[in-house]
Amino acid sequence: MTWKTLDDMDLDGKRVLVRVDINVPVEDGRVTDATRIERIVPTVKDILAKGGKPILMAHFGRPKGQVVPEMSLAVTLPALEAALGQPVRFADGKYADAVAAMAPGDVLLIENLRFAPGEEKNDPAFAARLASLGDVYCNDAFSAAHRAHASTEALARLLPACAGRLMAEELGALEKALGAPERPVVAVVGGAKVSTKLDLLANLVTKVDTLVIGGGMANTFLAAQGIDVGKSLCELDLADTARDILTKADAAGCTILLPTDVVVAREFKAGADNEVVPADACPADAMILDAGPDSVARIATALGAAKTLVWNGPLGAFEIAPFDKATVAAAQEAARLTKAGQLISVAGGGDTVAALNQAGVADDFSYVSTAGGAFLEWMEGKVLPGVAALG
Repeated sequence: MTWKTLDDMDLDGKRVLVRVDINVPVEDGRVTDATRIERIVPTVKDILAKGGKPILMAHFGRPKGQVVPEMSLAVTLPALEAALGQPVRFADGKYADAVAAMAPGDVLLIENLRFAPGEEKNDPAFAARLASLGDVYCNDAFSAAHRAHASTEALARLLPACAGRLMAEELGALEKALGAPERPVVAVVGGAKVSTKLDLLANLVTKVDTLVIGGGMANTFLAAQGIDVGKSLCELDLADTARDILTKADAAGCTILLPTDVVVAREFKAGADNEVVPADACPADAMILDAGPDSVARIATALGAAKTLVWNGPLGAFEIAPFDKATVAAAQEAARLTKAGQLISVAGGGDTVAALNQAGVADDFSYVSTAGGAFLEWMEGKVLPGVAALG
């Protein structure tokens, strides 16, 4: 699929409606992590450099179509101004007046889109009201692209539309990872439950050469093969589904790597007594909390032979030491291969970003997506409404 970028648009003197994602964590009225705000800076700066007037639109929290004062986007202004290095005007009403008052070089942020019931309903009338404020539409919020909302879908069809820098970067990275990747392709999928990633696994076995399954979901696959996993987190009711995925992988020529050895403990707490045992030898009173060193070595071998890596989810209970060892070791090996120019590595999803930060390698991957649901749905092979509307 092709889409226009800022380079394809004449923005001089134009009002540019920019859909951004600045749904950032806030504590005590202050933004605690400005990553999402920092990532929109190149788009805003480019629009200003081309003589455009950026009008930023975003959501914050889940006000469900009601005005909820504590979910006002005003809280993001100090962080936004710091990131852009200039004042940002704010409109909490009378948007048309605020837009008309903009001078060249101004940046305007309008109030939380989700205060209006028409936003999440993808209401054509609300989209038309937004469209009346601008001349060009720019979507820079890949993380909201899986939602068919007025500001991501309907609006894109009412004005000349393009992808912002962050959106274009994200789409380019994903195209390299799964659209037309360099082979062999390895996917690492971890996390607690198979049930949340069924569509993902079913799609990946037809797209990748090797699929590494880790975390709690690996226990379900082991159990599906008749292995006793003791007191481990496991979805026994999905044993048939797990076996179906293994069969589908076999038919597609996709190698599935499950743990061959595991780290087990009797309690789930930091520094708990633990031991490494073969994957089929988990004691009845213990639980599997990480992949073992032999499993990590096999993953490293697969990475070493690969040209492309897609990663979603940790290999163990990475939040608690020492059960972060497999995730950290595999992530560091992927980062080493990426830095050496041997691997294109794309990772995404909330836990994944946290795990890569913990391993100290988030900056060494080719691309790390901050989009949770949208990244997952892309990996599941689904059409994202906000991306389709730009085509």
